[in-house]
Amino acid sequence: MHKTAERVRVIDSQVLSNDWYLLKKTTFDFLRADGSWQRQHRETYDRGNGAALLLYNRQQRSVVLTRQFRFPAYVNGHHGMLIEAPAGLLDQATPEQRIRAEVEEETGYRLSAVSKVFEAFMSPGSVTEKLFFFMAEYDAASKVGDGGGLAEEGEDIEVLELPFEQAMAMIARGEIVDGKTIMLLQYAALHVFA
Repeated sequence: MHKTAERVRVIDSQVLSNDWYLLKKTTFDFLRADGSWQRQHRETYDRGNGAALLLYNRQQRSVVLTRQFRFPAYVNGHHGMLIEAPAGLLDQATPEQRIRAEVEEETGYRLSAVSKVFEAFMSPGSVTEKLFFFMAEYDAASKVGDGGGLAEEGEDIEVLELPFEQAMAMIARGEIVDGKTIMLLQYAALHVFA
């Protein structure tokens, strides 16, 4: 079998938008498994890579999540107030550096140790972003601020400390519908609170 790079020939690429992030339309030929070349067209949305982290307290059996307004969810029929694990774009930092800063901005918790658990493409059919997933234990001493995010970035974040079992029940009831958060809570169910 050919290497993937030998199966893709980019014919044309045009920028459709470069306002918030980069939206491109690309025409390429793809070598199919049967040996024939097929012309395809795809739009890709490039917003950079990101990181997400679940704060947990093993002794209390609790987690810290956030609640904030998400316009894309709102326009898709949801009320828009999503409960999520803290997350953010890397913005030229390493995943570890960025997630520490993001967690402190959003939740007020300062972390010394974070553990990377996996990486994933969240919507690979159209979005280039890869997320780096982390876990970190917290306690009362790691709370150094109120959190809430950065107003200049449009953030207005509520910090939620929840019993782990309640967070899992919120998934089942459809109250937690954010993919990265569900993935991290399920990881915690298997590897932290089992």
